[in-house]
Amino acid sequence: MRSAIILFLLLPLLSNAQISINSTGFPKNEQFVITENGQSIDLLFDANDDILVSKVASFLATDLEKVTGIKPRLTSELKGIQSNAIIIGSIEGSALIKSMVKAGKLDVTPIKGQWERFIIQTVKNPVKGVKEALVIAGSDKRGAAFGTFTISEQIGVSPWYYWADAPIKKNTQLYLKKGRFVSKAPSVKYRGIFLNDEAPALRNWAKESFGGFNHQFYEKVFELLLRQKANYLWPAMWQPAVFATDDPLNMKTADEYGIVISTTHHEPMMRYHEEWSREKGGDWNYETNQQKLQEFWRAGIKRMGDYESVVALGMRGDGDQAMSENTAVDLLQRIIVDQRKIIAEETGKAVEKTPQVWALYKEVQDYYDKGMRVADDVLVLFCDDNWGNVRILPKKEDLKHKGGYGMYYHFDFVGGPVSYRWINVSQIERVWEQMNLSYEWGVKDLWIVNVGDLKPMELPISLFLDFAYDTSIKGEDLPDYYVNWSRQQFGAQHAEEIADIIARYTKYSARRTPEMLKPDTYSLDNYREADRILAEYHELLTRSTKIYQQLPETHKSAYYQLVQFPIEAAANLNEMYIAAGKNAAYGNQSRASTNYYADLAKEKFLNDAKLSKYYHEELEGGKWNHMMSQTHIGYTTWSNPPVNKMPAITYLEPEAAPALSYLVEGAPVNRFRRTGLNARTFSTFDPYNQQEYYVEVFNRGIGTLNYEVSANSDWIRLSKKKGAVELEEKVYVSIDWSKAPEGTANGEIYMESGGQKYTVTVPINNQKREVKGFVENNGVIAIEAAHYSAKVDDKDVKWSVIPNLGRTLDGVTVLPSNAETRQPSVAGPHLEYTFTSFTGGDLKLSAYLSPTLNYKKKDGLKFGIAMDGGEITMVNVNEGENVPDWEYPDWWNNAVTDHIRIKTSEFKNVAAGVHTFKVYMIDPGLVFQRFVIDAGGLKPSYLGPPESKKF
Repeated sequence: MRSAIILFLLLPLLSNAQISINSTGFPKNEQFVITENGQSIDLLFDANDDILVSKVASFLATDLEKVTGIKPRLTSELKGIQSNAIIIGSIEGSALIKSMVKAGKLDVTPIKGQWERFIIQTVKNPVKGVKEALVIAGSDKRGAAFGTFTISEQIGVSPWYYWADAPIKKNTQLYLKKGRFVSKAPSVKYRGIFLNDEAPALRNWAKESFGGFNHQFYEKVFELLLRQKANYLWPAMWQPAVFATDDPLNMKTADEYGIVISTTHHEPMMRYHEEWSREKGGDWNYETNQQKLQEFWRAGIKRMGDYESVVALGMRGDGDQAMSENTAVDLLQRIIVDQRKIIAEETGKAVEKTPQVWALYKEVQDYYDKGMRVADDVLVLFCDDNWGNVRILPKKEDLKHKGGYGMYYHFDFVGGPVSYRWINVSQIERVWEQMNLSYEWGVKDLWIVNVGDLKPMELPISLFLDFAYDTSIKGEDLPDYYVNWSRQQFGAQHAEEIADIIARYTKYSARRTPEMLKPDTYSLDNYREADRILAEYHELLTRSTKIYQQLPETHKSAYYQLVQFPIEAAANLNEMYIAAGKNAAYGNQSRASTNYYADLAKEKFLNDAKLSKYYHEELEGGKWNHMMSQTHIGYTTWSNPPVNKMPAITYLEPEAAPALSYLVEGAPVNRFRRTGLNARTFSTFDPYNQQEYYVEVFNRGIGTLNYEVSANSDWIRLSKKKGAVELEEKVYVSIDWSKAPEGTANGEIYMESGGQKYTVTVPINNQKREVKGFVENNGVIAIEAAHYSAKVDDKDVKWSVIPNLGRTLDGVTVLPSNAETRQPSVAGPHLEYTFTSFTGGDLKLSAYLSPTLNYKKKDGLKFGIAMDGGEITMVNVNEGENVPDWEYPDWWNNAVTDHIRIKTSEFKNVAAGVHTFKVYMIDPGLVFQRFVIDAGGLKPSYLGPPESKKF
């Protein structure tokens, strides 16, 4: 069977499909032999080339050995070279590459003088003594590195082979199809990560594994970045850490790996936050301590020397705080002018020759909003709101700024409303959508993402860096990205199933961060929401466990880290909170099961610790000890609790003997302030929705409760007619519509036990009606945005579905995302949704949108909405958002807590029958997730009602 391994490519790099490597060979005249019959070719480089070239050549030799079991000879000498070789070099630094260019054997014109590009080509008689070579030529040192690691990836070595123990498939024979591949220029110039909030997990792991954040630790980080075709890093800086001095080899090692080092948004001039307190410089105040601060900054630029860096400008308060209570524009402008003077003096070069960045983090954006600008050569770094929502983008007239623009994004955050740091909660669909928005608005020069402890953010890191390298990936391609990423880590056999599992678990975890879960997050009363959440997790865990058990032992560690653990942990956590919620609710109902759910909540709490213990002590022999030690249970403020704290639970003393009580699902009214408790009627059944409601029979006492259920009409179906229960069970009620009377009618069911008898009315509405589209169900219609009846595009924009984006199904947005704002017109771009209302009257139509911020900084992002061809009403998504997000206003807290923004429009006196509402594009950048129409029956829940039936 043919064993092709080219498919390890990630989707953004599909252009590399021209580089074909397999283990079975190609026609003789088309193949280049890498390894065959126990023999491997030599790897040749120029010893006078940049040191990074020799490093990546060594990595490739090691990678080939891991795959084939044979380590190729690594040499910089032509003496004794084999007839075939792999030659690696940069076009300016390698005499080998230069000689081929001079002889007309290698054309490097397309990449010469370019940033981080490479050519991979088979060349006959490239140098003396070599009959044929696979040549990897980089436009610069990183170009050579990226080309080399492209081969590593194609032979089956994942960038995550160390950081996630991704298995390496063994192949004793490797063949490459001859040809020439020329890489594109990276879409974004600087692409990197920020190791942040590193205690307790990453800090303790690094200390135990390497002795701290030293150059041995950073070598692993730098290698990962290069394998991901990244080039930029903000090193760990809390707890405390000083990259430049804690290990004097850190900066040197970064330079050897070609990694550009910068400091964070509150650490100007290549100095680290911890250094100021170590040096006892006094007040961090430029107005009172200018000389000391200038000396401090001057030392940072001097220490930087010739290392490739991007110097952060500006000044915030000490320790990630605001510099002053008010926006002191004149002061900050003076600070930056003085900093640039220091840069010029210490480097001895024109200041614009040193890359610089001004980060608009939190309150610093207020300076920009009030008109402050920096020199034309300075890169302006915009920021998200710490929750993955872009705050501001450049206006079109600002794109002439030569320094360009960047984006600082987050997969991890310590701050309000509640920190999120434990497991990955960043949907790659939202990451793609927000970064695509940024790129199309001109943010193309620097992308940096806060990755916390690095693990367990492997998937979003891959997407972020892959997309930064090549922004040609489209939103509709993301399902394939999951498949290719899964194939890269685990092989082809289960890739599609694993891809779907990963997509679902990130969706489920992103609905609400684990740290913000509460016993009452998901409704116990309405839409079976809490039980649906548990069912989704249980189904996902069952699927994942089945795959885990089928995988070979070599694959299980990586799978556990990347898939199984986050699902097990999240499922367990949700079960704990929902058990605690049932414990509280059932205690109020005096259920005998109250104590069962108290015990279950406690069991799941203890199991959380067991899962972490396994991860730390058993997985890979303890390699990843400490990595899951971030507390995540029991938050009461934004800051993490010192230890996990179980939610409060209640125990009660049941009645001495069995005692019958019940709860009706879908009861239209509450009795005794308890939804459905001892209610006397169900909500109405109709033939279009084919409802099935339950009555939950529960015991309030000790012992077995024997009960009977009956109905007074043969058209009422019961899932069971008697039972014996210690705690509780559900009896499902539905209608046999072939026997039901026409029109409206009422039936009854009866519950009896030990002399107790209860009656519940079963109302039906069996009227024949015209129905079309989504039909009302007891006063509610819910429609997923992707399920439109029709859509209208125009020559400039189109509506696009982003699969899996959001809390329930998919997202729908307008592309390109930098399209011009337009006034809505009947013929303009819009979505149409057809529905049937049975009741009519005043309808409240709520649009559920991703929590996009007002990135245009005008009066708000808008869309239009109209009912049945009526007047188009403008809806301002950002109306009333006058307080900025960094001051933690309620509007923002609610949006990032619930990961949704709901905007409601009201339509008066809508007749019963078939209707169509239309959603019109006004501003780009809005993402619609679903629509809910409340005709008087909407009940409280977190996600909203399930989607209505469609005809």
